[in-house]
Amino acid sequence: VQLVESGGGLVQAGGSLRLSCAASGFTFDDYAIGWFRQAPGKEREGVSCINNSDGSTYYADSVKGRFTISSDNAKNTVYLQMNSLKPEDTAVYYCAADTVCHLGMDYWGKGTLVTVSS
Repeated sequence: VQLVESGGGLVQAGGSLRLSCAASGFTFDDYAIGWFRQAPGKEREGVSCINNSDGSTYYADSVKGRFTISSDNAKNTVYLQMNSLKPEDTAVYYCAADTVCHLGMDYWGKGTLVTVSS
């Protein structure tokens, strides 16, 4: 199983970024892919998740209305569109995979850094 994140970078507050999570080594359509983040000195938190088997999605309250998760099953890739970014969104963002969305997912990528300047 391999998960590779990309798309992180430096952006000003109010700006947008789109993160990608390219997955391989498992049946993509049967799995859930989640996005998590960890800011310096803070615990990892769940951001969003999509269940590829039924298309259901979940969002943390802190990102609802600003972030959108989507899945391209033909490319085995999940995206996280992040709009109206805030400095508090600064973190390393990880994607993870498991059969269902939950905090302790089985497979993890190495992460991509998102920095939002004020």
